[in-house]
Amino acid sequence: MCGRFSLYLPPAALESRFEAEPPADLQPRYNCAPGQSLPVLAADDTGRMRRMKWGFTPSWADESFDLINARVETVREKRSFTDAYESRRCLVPADGFYEWTRRDGGKWPYRVSFADDRPFAMAGLYETWTPPTRQAGIGEFGRDEPTGEERVEAFTVLTTEPNDLVSELHDRMAVVLRPEHERAWLDGFLDHETLATPISDDEFRAYPVSTRVNSPANDDPSLVEPVELGS
Repeated sequence: MCGRFSLYLPPAALESRFEAEPPADLQPRYNCAPGQSLPVLAADDTGRMRRMKWGFTPSWADESFDLINARVETVREKRSFTDAYESRRCLVPADGFYEWTRRDGGKWPYRVSFADDRPFAMAGLYETWTPPTRQAGIGEFGRDEPTGEERVEAFTVLTTEPNDLVSELHDRMAVVLRPEHERAWLDGFLDHETLATPISDDEFRAYPVSTRVNSPANDDPSLVEPVELGS
């Protein structure tokens, strides 16, 4: 799965890489976590990224699902994702992601990134969900009262079988797109076999990081620094 990632590339460099202006208030993030509002580039965006909540809910749902991942093998058939797969795709910028594995009797976080730490895009889907009106506490004239909650725009990250490196840490990994495949993904032209094939492990590195990354409350540069296991 993909449950945490980092994105600390300077805004100017991020804009250059994706040819899209990031949110004006973008700050370096070393511990992006579900439920947070994070920058994505949607298929219908023209030169500008926008923020979405990480945790997808289908538009037809009566309650929040907060689905942070979608399996590439079933995303075309699963009711939660079929509509978004056809028409609401996005890129989720990152420069690394975290996976947890058992080492020395405990569960330890590892950071996975390209060997040169270059940014990349994970394949994502997004949806707009409107919380339903109340079914209890009906108003004076017998009509449902609105909840008062805003519409929620949210995304999920696709996952696939891991490459050899990540397979030592977890049985899933994020779908990391090659730059030449990003536009094809957004426009619906990337074939499913290419989408599901993980990038070769010889382009990646994985190293242990501090267990401080376990808490989303921690978000500072020390989280991406390598550590000795058990320290």
